[in-house]
Amino acid sequence: MRSGFRWRQGAGLASVQGIQATRIAWPRTLAAKQSEPLRDEHLRFIHEEARGGVLHCFLLDCSASMMVGERLALAKGILLALFDRARAARCEVALVCFGGNRADVRFGPAVPRWWNERWIAPVGGGGGTPFQSGIDTAGDLLVKAAQGKRAQQRWLWVLSDGRSSDAPSRPAAADQVMFVDFEQERLSIGRCAALAREWDARWLDAREVFGIVAS
Repeated sequence: MRSGFRWRQGAGLASVQGIQATRIAWPRTLAAKQSEPLRDEHLRFIHEEARGGVLHCFLLDCSASMMVGERLALAKGILLALFDRARAARCEVALVCFGGNRADVRFGPAVPRWWNERWIAPVGGGGGTPFQSGIDTAGDLLVKAAQGKRAQQRWLWVLSDGRSSDAPSRPAAADQVMFVDFEQERLSIGRCAALAREWDARWLDAREVFGIVAS
């Protein structure tokens, strides 16, 4: 997209239909397009600011399977683009990483004022996939955010290849959930897609997301 990324909550249809709008609401746009190629009718634009603001919590899978085929590098590229646009839109973000036998909050919730590659480069990968621990940690973060800012809208973005047997429940404090799926195997287990259906969430292919946000 050439119109730039302005990432705040909003609604509306494409400006090509004559509706005045200056910022694309990318979470709603990606949710509308799902697995289809991006078309004009998928675009959603901002007309009003969310009164309580928006928090985007990213849950990043750093397990060994994410090291295959440079999946983790692709995930970092997506995060850099989205954090930069969140900073420009004054949205709050948080980053939770899980891998090995633990999950940790690496950033936020806060507006990422000076986010760049030096912040995310040290994030490494390896070990098992403690998916449940990651979901629990992100869920606790969202609950605390809800207690402090009740009017804030909270998005959970799960960046993972889904190579885990855990069966976590959807965090209750997440208003919207987006799965960005990094699975590339020919024999796909489709874990992220299955959880997206179970949670009434949205599912997106990581490579397509990167193509959109990096343009």
